[in-house]
Amino acid sequence: MVEAWWYHNGHTPTLEEYLEKGYVSVGAPIILMHLSFLTLISATIVEILQGIEGAENIVRYSSLILRLADDLGTSSDEIARGNNPKSIQCYMHETGATEEEARKYIELLIIKTWKKLNKAREGAKSRFSWEFHNGATNLARIEQYMYSNRDGYGRPDLTKSQVISPFFNPTLGIE
Repeated sequence: MVEAWWYHNGHTPTLEEYLEKGYVSVGAPIILMHLSFLTLISATIVEILQGIEGAENIVRYSSLILRLADDLGTSSDEIARGNNPKSIQCYMHETGATEEEARKYIELLIIKTWKKLNKAREGAKSRFSWEFHNGATNLARIEQYMYSNRDGYGRPDLTKSQVISPFFNPTLGIE
């Protein structure tokens, strides 16, 4: 709702405001909630309670990486369609940076967030938290890959050959 308000009122949020809402609106917390239910199947109550500790940061960092990678891959097309400003445009508006400088800054934020995610993963004390942390990390990995060459979802022609290749050429690249 906040993003809709920004859009209808022509408001460009600060980068901090945008990221606070954007990591949720990207949908990763919902995906990770479902993942947590899947990992609960084989967990004991003690493991679940231990796993809940620290899970908030895992969800936040994984989701933030997804949001920032998505913005790097799709913001130009989305802005051209008239969508809300993304992290790149928020940073440009806030600091006066060029688009190239803003993209470099967002890439740096992704690196910093990966470091935070990896640090938060160190706290996995149970099989449940280990499985959940790995799933959340893999979500961030796949999303960063899918958006590394623009929009891998909206433009499947960009990723199709790379996704299919391991199935039809499993030894390709292995020496």
